[in-house]
Amino acid sequence: MQRIALFPGTFDPITIGHLDIINRSLRLFDKLIIGIGRNINKAPMFSEEQRQLWIQEIYRQDPRVEVVVYEGLTVECCRNVNANFILRGIRYVNDFEYEKAIADMNRSLDKDIETIFLTCLPQYTSVASTLVRDVIRNGGDATQFLPEPVVKSL
Repeated sequence: MQRIALFPGTFDPITIGHLDIINRSLRLFDKLIIGIGRNINKAPMFSEEQRQLWIQEIYRQDPRVEVVVYEGLTVECCRNVNANFILRGIRYVNDFEYEKAIADMNRSLDKDIETIFLTCLPQYTSVASTLVRDVIRNGGDATQFLPEPVVKSL
């Protein structure tokens, strides 16, 4: 059986912190699907199409990485793309408490889908899309937190 993981998030925008988790996870999985989730509680700064294009450009040379946009339950997206793992990045202890509650709920919904947590490297703990958006909105220079394709398009 192929080890296929879904890495769900809004990726608004994708940051070097996301890339850290993605790149390190590629040693663990045969295929990684980056799932851009639609969240009715969030008003994204960048369109789904733009976020999808960034990810496709960053990983255009790696056929193991795909990107999908989805709405609804993450476990349902996993079923649709045949993923048997959910990948989540952890920056702080309170991230773990929140993510564990979600993982427990997902396990209740589908016992065959396992959640895998990767902690980010220390230099990426402060890199969060929310903070990066604030820097961009306020005219600051966010280039140190962003992959080159994102920087070029801003």
